[in-house]
Formats: sequence, C-alpha cells, structure tokens
Amino acid sequence: MAILSQTLFPVTATPPSSLFSLNRFSRSHHHFAYFSSSPTEKLRATAWRFAFATKAKSVATMAANEEFTGNLKRQLAKLFDVSLKLTVPDEPSVEPLVAASALGKFGDYQCNNAMGLWSIIKGKGTQFKGPPAVGQALVKSLPTSEMVESCSVAGPGFINVVLSAKWMAKSIENMLINGVDTWAPTLSVKRAVVDFSSPNIAKEMHVGHLRSTIIGDTLARMLEYSNVEVLRRNHVGDWGTQFGMLIEYLFEKFPDTDSVTETAIGDLQVFYKASKHKFDLDEDFKEKAQQAVVRLQGGDPVYRKAWAKICDISRTEFAKVYQRLRVELEEKGESFYNPYIAKVIEELNSKGLVEESEGARVIFLEGFDIPLMVVKSDGGFNYASTDLTALWYRLNEEKAEWIIYVTDVGQQQHFNMFFKAARKAGWLPDNDKTYPRVNHVGFGLVLGEDGKRFRTRATDVVRLVDLLDEAKTRSKLALIERGKDKEWTPEELDQTAEAVGYGAVKYADLKNNRLTNYTFSFDQMLNDKGNTAVYLLYAHARICSIIRKSGKDIDELRKTGKLALDHADERALGLHLLRFAETVEEACTNLLPSVLCEYLYNLSEHYTRFYSNCQVNGSPEETSRLLLCEATAIVMRKCFHLLGITPVYKI
Repeated sequence: MAILSQTLFPVTATPPSSLFSLNRFSRSHHHFAYFSSSPTEKLRATAWRFAFATKAKSVATMAANEEFTGNLKRQLAKLFDVSLKLTVPDEPSVEPLVAASALGKFGDYQCNNAMGLWSIIKGKGTQFKGPPAVGQALVKSLPTSEMVESCSVAGPGFINVVLSAKWMAKSIENMLINGVDTWAPTLSVKRAVVDFSSPNIAKEMHVGHLRSTIIGDTLARMLEYSNVEVLRRNHVGDWGTQFGMLIEYLFEKFPDTDSVTETAIGDLQVFYKASKHKFDLDEDFKEKAQQAVVRLQGGDPVYRKAWAKICDISRTEFAKVYQRLRVELEEKGESFYNPYIAKVIEELNSKGLVEESEGARVIFLEGFDIPLMVVKSDGGFNYASTDLTALWYRLNEEKAEWIIYVTDVGQQQHFNMFFKAARKAGWLPDNDKTYPRVNHVGFGLVLGEDGKRFRTRATDVVRLVDLLDEAKTRSKLALIERGKDKEWTPEELDQTAEAVGYGAVKYADLKNNRLTNYTFSFDQMLNDKGNTAVYLLYAHARICSIIRKSGKDIDELRKTGKLALDHADERALGLHLLRFAETVEEACTNLLPSVLCEYLYNLSEHYTRFYSNCQVNGSPEETSRLLLCEATAIVMRKCFHLLGITPVYKI
C-alpha cells in the first residue's frame, strides 16, 4: 500500500476498568455527514442525532463492562461501529471493515471503510472532500479505549490502528490466570452436525478415509472450543446390496452363525473380496445373494442377525483405528435412517417435487442435466434417498442449525444436487449463508511420491493401520538414533514416538488447503525442520524446557507476575498470541483447518525470533519473559488439541 500522507491521532487511554467510552469529539456537529435543507429537517435530524449519540454512548458504556473476549478484530469492530454511526448516521447499514495489517509497519489493524463510504455519500451533499477526510472523521468519532494506543490516516483514508502494549500485556496476564478457554470465539450457531469418516462395513479403513477422519475431527474440535454443541456423526455404509453376498457367503462358510467370531472370519477385507469373487462368477450364488438382500430388508431375523454380526466385527476394527487417532464419533449409519425414508419421500411427493422418469422416481433440479433419483426403478432406495432422509432427521429431530459433510471433492455434484432439492422442499433457506445451513467440505486425493493415487506396491490401497504403524516405527527409530532410548523409560519412548508419528501424519494433511491433492511422504512429514508437526512439537518441548530450567514455580508466577511487552519481538509475539481467537473463528467460518496450522507455524517463528533476541533466564525481565513463554506454550497446546495432536514436553 503506497502511503501518500499520514495524520496521527493519539487516543487517550481510559482507566483499566473501561474498555471504551465516547471521546470528546463524538457529539461534535461537524462530524456528521449531511446538511439538511430546511429548518424542519434540521430540527428532525438534530433530534435524531442527539438520540443516536445518547444510544451510542449507552452502547459504549455497556461494552465497557464486558471482559475482553480474546477476539481483537471484533473488539475493534465494535469501536468503529460506534464511530461509523456517529460520523454517517444516515447510513446505518454500513458495517465496519476491520482487518489485521499484513505487514504491521504502520499499525496492527486497519479499518478500511473510508473509500467505500465515500462512494456512497459523495453524491448526497456531504461536507467531506474525499476518502481521507472521511477517515479522519471516523478517527475523531472513535470512542477512546484502553486497547488503542493511536490511530493514523494514510493514503486514501486507510485507518491504521496501533494497539496499546500495556493493554496487550494485561490481556495475556488475564488469560494466564483465567485460562485459554476465555479466548474462545463466539459463533452464532448453537448446534452443529459434523458428518465425517464414514467407512463402509466389511471393508477396512484405508488411506482414503484418512482425510475425512482427520479434517472432520479438527472441524468438530474447533466448533466445540467455540462453545457449539457438536453431534459427531459416523454415517457408515451398513446397508445395501453388498450385504446379500456377504451374508450368503457367511452362511456357506459358517452354517452355525451363532458361533462365528472375529478370529474365525479373519481378515474381513479378504472375506469381502472372496464373497465378491464368488458373486461375480457363480450365478447360483448371485441369485441367493440377491434374495438375501430382500430378506434382510424385509426384516428376516436370521438375516438381520447375520448382518449384525458382520457389522459388529467391522465396528471393532474401526474402533481400534479411532482410538489410535483419538477420534470420537457416534455411529448413525445408513440403516439408522432406513425406517424414515418412505415418510420423507412421501413428504417430497406431496410438495410436487417427485416425478416419474423411466420407471424411477426423481426430482428435476434447475441447473443440472440429470435429475436426482430418489427411488430406483426396482423400488429400492439409494444414496440420495438416505442422504435426504438423514438431512430431514438432522433438521427436524436433532434440531441442528449447521450440517457439515466431510467427503472427497468427487462427491461435490451429489451434494450440490441434494442440497438444492432440500431448498426446493423448503427445508433450507435460499441464502446458503443463513441458518439452518449445510456445507460440503470437499478434499483432494492423497498421492504417492510418484504423483499417482497412494497405493502399495501390490497396487492395493494402503491400510490405515499399516500407515499409522509405519509412522510410529519411523518416529521411534529417529528418537533412538538421538539416544533417547538410553535417557527415557520404554513407556516414555513409546508414547513420544506415537505422539510424534501420528501427529506428523495429521499435520501433513491438515496444513494443506483441503481442496488440493497432497503428496504423502514419511520423509517430509517426519522432518524436524520446516513446517512439520515434528518441528512444532519440538518447539513446544523446548519452551517447556526453558521454563523448567528457570527453577521458578510457573503456576505461582501466573498468579502474581507481571508481563511487559517492551521489546519489539516481545510485542510481536504478544500480538500474535492475541490473534488466536479470530484465527480459530476464521478457520471455523471457512471450514479450513489449514488456517489454524498456518497460525501455529507462525507462532513458533515469532517465538524463535523472541527467544533469539530476548534473554529469558537470568535476565532482569525474567519473570515477564517466562510468562510470555508460558502463554506461548498454552496457546500452542490449544492449537495441538484442536488439530488432534498430542503435545510432547521433552525432547
């Protein structure tokens, strides 16, 4: 941004008990935007403006009694909202445009309303001569606040805001006393469903399930941190035609199905392949399998029992993977919604949405070349029937306001179609930003280092358990090479290897924009340099080591110590810590875990610069700097938690 001119406005700090109040300029008549043409209009305008100024002062006083929520951008937006309403009272719909300054050279935050506001008011008899004058008026009407050190107007009306280092330090002190949860963002939604992972019964979880499971878990964790009630849903594929061949094959291999155990069946994936092979080659078996589907869906107790046995064995295997990844889910698979489908299809039919087409029942949707099939020509249901029913259930029975589906980008059209059908039915508002709302969180493929879909040398998909085993093994070998097997107990070595190995796999996925493909490389993800989980976990452990070596009781210091941000690198680190809440809110709003990963990596970089230039232990500023170290470690741990990564405390 080219700086043409700058006008500096110091903002007088108020006593610490007050967040902000109206400054002495705020009711001055020459800061209002318009002149009225008649005495009556002038009288009316004056009365209205006096009423608004009184109301604005009330709003400011009310906000003064609020605790700092941790979201700097929102707090500044409140100040500029008051200023906007005082400066241009005839434009009440204008929202404050506040953003973090990219370079930080001229300020910590910017308010960018002046140019847009000028384009609105310039033809309406305004007194202002251009955007810079609008910017200066906004600053003069800005309530004084202990959080703002100064404001300057630059170029075509950009307002640069410098925060008070004293206020920043006090805010971090409060977090150290009251906990990082006081920095949790506040979202407008109260209950959300996150539909993720969703493997198919009788098939092993493979690398293709990795992204949905990891991304979905992180989104759920971020929403939960933001005080949203999250229903974590595992929409497993536990219903469909494949169960006919599985059940029939089970009967052939084990006539006494009551005695069937997980050990007897062995590898469920091999069992599935064997049943599929027979289904493809043996016409008699194929016919029996098709009849088995009819009996299963008709409620035959023998077939239902066999189906339940297969599902239970699968669930046991899934649970082992989820436990290793520390992912929590509640299963509500396709079969759960089956009893509701007919009722939902009838509701759609009663609204005139369902039509006959080539023997099937479909919903025609504007903008799509093909209709959405909801009942097949043989009378059976499909994915669309189940997904529409699940959406109906989540809206009407579970009362969810936001429903988030985490699947690969290849399913985008399916979601676009059934979301549009739901809008056509009146279940969802036409505006996709209004609640209740739905979002498809798509993600790209996991590629091998050859640039092709990640597979084993035998061209099979990579089993998730094998991938996790190798990550842990490689991590342990790296620790042994550094001699940690001689310093630590076997339990410590194993736990650290697991935390680092699994954390490396998760972070390597989450740090990428989820819409893109990414290359899976153990060598890269387990590198202890650069933007990797290993580097970040070690950075956290180093901070913990510095605090331990001080010999100080950090818990006592948190209660009694004082923090100062006098050095430029102290201030930069403190500012980045205070941007945590708005970062989490941005990651939630845009459903992008990579935003949080970028924040975490930048936090470690800010800390490295601080530690390189500011002696901690043994310095006159030791107490303050130890508190800054502790605040950094706390925020890092919260980031790790939101990403599903277990922190390590020594290296």
